[in-house]
Amino acid sequence: MIRLEGLSKTYAKSGGKAVDNLSLEIRNGEIFGFLGPNGAGKTTTLRMLTGALKSDSGSIAIDGIDLLAKPLEAKARFGYVGDNPELFNRLRAWEYLNFVADMYRVDNAARREKVESLAKRFDIASVLNSSIGSFSRGMKQKLCVVASLIHDPANWVLDEPMVGLDPQAAFDLKEIMRESAGAGKCVLFSTHVMEVAERICDRVAIIARGKILFVGRIDELRERSESKGSLERLFLEMVGESEEGRA
Repeated sequence: MIRLEGLSKTYAKSGGKAVDNLSLEIRNGEIFGFLGPNGAGKTTTLRMLTGALKSDSGSIAIDGIDLLAKPLEAKARFGYVGDNPELFNRLRAWEYLNFVADMYRVDNAARREKVESLAKRFDIASVLNSSIGSFSRGMKQKLCVVASLIHDPANWVLDEPMVGLDPQAAFDLKEIMRESAGAGKCVLFSTHVMEVAERICDRVAIIARGKILFVGRIDELRERSESKGSLERLFLEMVGESEEGRA
């Protein structure tokens, strides 16, 4: 379970709020979609959640463990796929995966089984001996996904994970998200595409200008969309109204 309470972050240069008093609870056994247009505050929120960025205020707990008070213990509870697969280009893929496994203290037998299974599933088994610098963006993204799961995390956090993936890899990723939630794990992913969230999410949060506009189940959102047509149209109207209100 992931719990965010009163998170805020201000842009250093402009003084504007990137994230404004945001609170969310993502439960075990669900796929939670974090939706918003580019610049809405999604990535900033996830970077604070993972400890890569310090919040101005608020608290973050991973399975009840305070991220600020016990950062190593909290970070051991999640796997993370960032929005930009910047990796160690001079390493071979298997070296990078071994490095990640070492960081999480995954034993040799468990890491071997996990890597073999996931690398085969994402069709990168044949290139694990190649340097990461020779990989395409899509291959790097697949490698990031494999690395994020190597320690079998109880919580899985993904920032725009479908970008750069081919259709088969995107399908496999969504299947693993469903399998993870089905096993009682917590899955949180950001996207700006309502159609993706509509197909696989149990609950969603819509964010614009750093503020949460809606939190709830897809069917609850669908009830609100009856008078407005598709969920995509409702989503665009909600974030559009937020933009106008801030102008």
